[in-house]
Amino acid sequence: MYARNVKLNLKAASAPEFKKILETSVLPILRKQAGFKDELSFVGANGTDAVAISMWDTKESAERYVRETYPSVLKSLEAVIAGTPTVTNFEVSNSTFHQIVASV
Repeated sequence: MYARNVKLNLKAASAPEFKKILETSVLPILRKQAGFKDELSFVGANGTDAVAISMWDTKESAERYVRETYPSVLKSLEAVIAGTPTVTNFEVSNSTFHQIVASV
């Protein structure tokens, strides 16, 4: 399993709109992507720090999403984010949400 960790800076007072865009636009797109497993999103207490972690069956599925779909997802969020999000990728080693098969 593979994870993408996206750190975003939200514009002031835009956290409610960020959450709405995730629910109405981003999550429906993610659910249609081959290999997509789950999305966890967090907004910090200050209302301007956000993290979105998406889970994928394989690195290849996540990379396909990045090439083909992620640019349009960013565009849908441009009204609420300041600057360019930072993305870090990970192989998932443990999860209580998903059964993880150890890499050989």
